[in-house]
Amino acid sequence: MTMRTRKLFGTIALLVLVVVWSLMGMTIAQTPWLANSGLLQAIFYVVAGLGWVLPAMPIVSWMSRPDRST
Repeated sequence: MTMRTRKLFGTIALLVLVVVWSLMGMTIAQTPWLANSGLLQAIFYVVAGLGWVLPAMPIVSWMSRPDRST
């Protein structure tokens, strides 16, 4: 697979990841046990806001891998 194709598929995967991650975050943020505590909300939003980076790192690494020379 060429780098150009990997970047196309990786971009689509990253967009799907961000959309799914944000929808899950919004769903969890509305739970009563979290909505009633300001401290838990602050911790949750920091973790949810930065947490998508960990699953995105392997995708970006795969996208930026150089083409095999044949």
